[in-house]
Amino acid sequence: MIKRFGYCMFFLMIAGNCLSQSGDILRAEYTLIPENDSGIRTSRYRFLANVPIKLNDIAFLIAGAEYSSISFDISADFPFDSSVLEKLRIIDLNVGYVVKLHEDWRFIGIVTPRLASNFVEGLQGDDFRLNFTATVLSDRKDVEKPYRLLVGLSFNSATGLPFPLPVVSYQRRFHPNWSFALGIPRTHIRHHIKNHTFQLGALLDGYFVNLQNDILLPDDNFGSAVSLSAVVGTLGYQFNFTKNMSLYGFMGYSLTQKGILRDDQRNNVFLLNNEGNIYFRTGFKIAIF
Repeated sequence: MIKRFGYCMFFLMIAGNCLSQSGDILRAEYTLIPENDSGIRTSRYRFLANVPIKLNDIAFLIAGAEYSSISFDISADFPFDSSVLEKLRIIDLNVGYVVKLHEDWRFIGIVTPRLASNFVEGLQGDDFRLNFTATVLSDRKDVEKPYRLLVGLSFNSATGLPFPLPVVSYQRRFHPNWSFALGIPRTHIRHHIKNHTFQLGALLDGYFVNLQNDILLPDDNFGSAVSLSAVVGTLGYQFNFTKNMSLYGFMGYSLTQKGILRDDQRNNVFLLNNEGNIYFRTGFKIAIF
C-alpha cells in the first residue's frame, strides 16, 4: 500500500506541474537521456502556451495547451515487439481561473483534460484522462526577502486514487544574489548575477501513457500502459533576457529511474529500465511570475 501511494504521489505531482506551479505562458523544451546499459535512448520535445484573459480587475481566465512528443531508440532485445513504444504523445488542454482573494493571496483553479497514448490506432477511450488542481498563491515582492508560497490539492485520474493529494511549493529570495525553492516537482538553490542564474537542485520527471493494442508478454500478462519515474540531480544555467524571458539549460544524473510496463490495473508487469543515466535539458520560456 505504501509503495502504491508513493507511485501515485509521484505522478500526481508531475501532472500538477501546470500553470499554478510553473507560471509559464510560453515554453519550448528539449530533453535527452542518452542510451545506457538498458539499451534505451530517450528524447522528448515539449511545447506549452497559456493565454491569460482579463475578466475584471481581480480575475483572469487562463486558456492553454501543452504538447509532448517522446521518442525511444531501442537497441535492447525485449521479448516482445518494442516498436509500439517508439513514439508516445501527451496532449494537455488547460482551462484555469485566477482570482484575487486578498491583497497577498490568489486562488488558482485549473482543469486539464489529457490525451496520453502511442496513438497507433487513432483515438481510444483509455487515452483520455481528466486532471484538476486547486491552489492558493501568496506572492510577496514588496518585502525585504521576497517569497512565493503555493498550497493546494490536485487530482489526477492516472494515479488510480479516488481523492486529491496535496501540492506545496515555497520559494524565497533570501539574499540579493541568492534564492531557493522547496517543493515538488522541483527543489533548488540559485545564484543570481545580473542576467545570469546558476542553479543546483533536484527534480522529478516522469509520465504515464496508455498503450493501444496491449503488449502480450511471455508470462501471458499484458502491458497496457508505460510509465517512467525519475529523480534527477541537476546543475544548470539560465540567461535572462528580461525579468520574465529566459533561455536555460542543465545537465544532471538520474539518482533513481524506472521505466515500467503496467497492466490495466496499473500493476507492474515488465521492467524496461532501472539504470541511472545522465540527463540533458534545454529550452526557452516566458513566465508571468
